[in-house]
Amino acid sequence: MNLDDFPAPKVGFVITHVLVVADPDRSRDFYQSLLGGQVLLEPDPVIIKVGNTWLTLVTGGGPTDDKPGVSLGTPAEPGFSSGFLNVRVADIARTYQEWSAKGAEFLTEPKDHGREIRAYLRDPDGHLIEVGQVTGLLD
Repeated sequence: MNLDDFPAPKVGFVITHVLVVADPDRSRDFYQSLLGGQVLLEPDPVIIKVGNTWLTLVTGGGPTDDKPGVSLGTPAEPGFSSGFLNVRVADIARTYQEWSAKGAEFLTEPKDHGREIRAYLRDPDGHLIEVGQVTGLLD
């Protein structure tokens, strides 16, 4: 592992995204295969460098001394999400085709919304992922 790839800043801070997963190996394989992620640490947590960010995959569990009264779990309702990964791509049509060929199941084909074209998919645990291409700049 190249320590320069690990999310441990020498100054300032970095932001990583933590996802609670049921099966760390399955989720690692999904993000490694679909997004070309580089596994930096495993097994629990699994830390993956993906593009210019990091994903930390952890198994759920009950409260701890630093988060009393808070339990972690995978998404409970597929029709409700309080957050999602947002992946910006240069060519959504190409990405849609490539990722679909790798087994990604998009909710719909990419939809044009004026300033962006986007489509959504879910990871193996039901976490929502938006894939979008900017097509126009903000006024």
